[in-house]
Amino acid sequence: MGRNEKKESATNMKEFSSRDLGASTHLLKSSLGTGILAMPSAIKNGGLVFGGIGTIVIGIICAHCVHILVRTSHILCRRTKTPQMTYAETAYAAFFCGPKSVKPWANVSKIFVNVALCATYVGGSCVYIVFIATSLKQVTDFRTGRDIDVRLYIVSLIPALVLLGQVRNLKYLVPFSMLANIFMITGFGITLYYVFSNVKSVENVKLSAPIEHLPHFFATVIFAIEGIGVVMPVANNMKNPQHFLGCPSVLNITMTIVVALYAVMGIFGYLTYGEAVEASITLNVPTEEILGQVVKLLIAAAVLFTYGLQYFVPLEIICNSIKPLIFNHNYAVMTETLVRLGMVIITVIVAVVVPKLDLFISLVGAICFSILGLSIPAVIETVSCWENHLGSFKWRLWKNSLILLFALLALGFGTWVSVLDIIKYYK
Repeated sequence: MGRNEKKESATNMKEFSSRDLGASTHLLKSSLGTGILAMPSAIKNGGLVFGGIGTIVIGIICAHCVHILVRTSHILCRRTKTPQMTYAETAYAAFFCGPKSVKPWANVSKIFVNVALCATYVGGSCVYIVFIATSLKQVTDFRTGRDIDVRLYIVSLIPALVLLGQVRNLKYLVPFSMLANIFMITGFGITLYYVFSNVKSVENVKLSAPIEHLPHFFATVIFAIEGIGVVMPVANNMKNPQHFLGCPSVLNITMTIVVALYAVMGIFGYLTYGEAVEASITLNVPTEEILGQVVKLLIAAAVLFTYGLQYFVPLEIICNSIKPLIFNHNYAVMTETLVRLGMVIITVIVAVVVPKLDLFISLVGAICFSILGLSIPAVIETVSCWENHLGSFKWRLWKNSLILLFALLALGFGTWVSVLDIIKYYK
């Protein structure tokens, strides 16, 4: 490499570091949430060796699906001469610009993606509620010496959730997000202290799990790693969108960090607590210690403060969808307020119906994230490349067919096993 090439490479790396750090931070924040705390439970359901390798493989598949979604969106933007597209608009453009036989499905695809986005975020919000309530229950029950039903803790969260759900401008959520980041980082650091100070021998854990536990493993890992809902907004708001893909890129660097952190937390968390590991690793932190109580309350507060941001996307989609249906615009504000209130109450009701964290995570991962994060990107790329762009021997078609098959297996078996476990829970 010549001097000029080296200088140009160094300049590009400097430009990448300064301009794209914010995008990487947003992508990391969207992927590093409650999901990473569930990774030891996922490894328990997969076994130490199979789970560790499986986490890396699933991470690669998820990153690839993000890659093809963003790349297809950029191609469709050039084809339609559109500056940028959302996830739903990308699906619409793929079908509209695709073969004649699929053009009538363009509007349906856009609606389907928006519904999938709403369902995914609503499901994630329900997981947040159950997590907060379970953490509060552990601390409060220990301090009071009473065993209070977790559903009462869920209901007690309604006032805070309603207020967060009524926020209609993201700038008002910034202070909550800042506090959430501080609380999460602090709680995460203390949790790592407990994990790495009590690591047990490999002899105390399973290297591979029974086959009936694997659907829970796949569903939990998909739930944990997937953050595809925020990918398009992050990519669209970058100063140089081309830096999102390629090598080095925001996507490759961020997903490498995410998958590595998830694998490390999952493996060492499982080694520390073995078969006794809970749905969230923080629930294993000793409640009788003051530091353990602080961890649970800090992360519970962080998740609560993130609820407004998590629920912002589906509420915006739903409210924008119903605005054209309001005949008298004098009632628009009141209607939106009631819709936001109703959606929050729905998440509380669902959380009350299924108040067990591991079952909820597995169910949401199997149904929502397997569709939104795996199936839809594979279909979008296939449709957009159908005419003369499938590659030699139509390799993109075969590749996306395998991704779709994997997603459907995760959807089918994950949902089936989760529903059976929910039925057993009520028995």
